[in-house]
Amino acid sequence: MYILKLIAYIFVIVGALNWGLVGFLGLDLVALIFGEMTLMSKLVYDIVGISAIVYLLLSYRDLANRY
Repeated sequence: MYILKLIAYIFVIVGALNWGLVGFLGLDLVALIFGEMTLMSKLVYDIVGISAIVYLLLSYRDLANRY
């Protein structure tokens, strides 16, 4: 489970950095690299979203097991 949580964490960071670039500079790095709403860019957005859910659930599980 540690590896899954680490991979999810990396994708969440990538997504957060991308949103930071969108907010501060108006630059969508994923769209710049893969194209505007292409299959690859949608896949990256989906993976980031799923990773956020996985990371949230695994973190909640770890917290619940601690107490």
